[in-house]
Amino acid sequence: MELARLIRSIPDFPVKGILFRDITTLIRDGEALQEAIDTMVEHYIDTDIDVIAAVEARGWIFGAPLAYELGAGFVPIRKPSKLPADKISISYALEYGTNTLEIHKDAIPAGTKVLIVDDLLATGGSSRAAVDLVEKLGGKVVGLSFLIELVDLHGRDKLKGYDVYSMVQFEGA
Repeated sequence: MELARLIRSIPDFPVKGILFRDITTLIRDGEALQEAIDTMVEHYIDTDIDVIAAVEARGWIFGAPLAYELGAGFVPIRKPSKLPADKISISYALEYGTNTLEIHKDAIPAGTKVLIVDDLLATGGSSRAAVDLVEKLGGKVVGLSFLIELVDLHGRDKLKGYDVYSMVQFEGA
């Protein structure tokens, strides 16, 4: 199945000049959602992973079932003021502003092998923030997995030295 054709493009969302890649058209299709998750599972089946850490909220769509299929734990990386226990946070730049991510301080014990999952790699800001959070807790990032990569935004540049996997690449931001 051609997953890229199931991803809707919406111009000027959330702000003028941004071409938003909407995955809701893909995930509503059960066969396509299953293919996306199965493809991620196949890519990581032989990788030693203790925990999947996924970025709120669309990263959870892929991260939780991937964790289940790989027999790994699942750790949510959240936006501010959503986690109830002691946490650490980091702020980062977006294409269209700034944001902050948080993780519980006890979510990833030192030495834990972590795969970071999100739906989209754009500028790499949120992904780099997720890596920094995991490493600040002593986790070892074994890779980053994305459904979509916007290659013209060069998000991989912020992730040099890490294994980065994306299933669908779009040229032109």
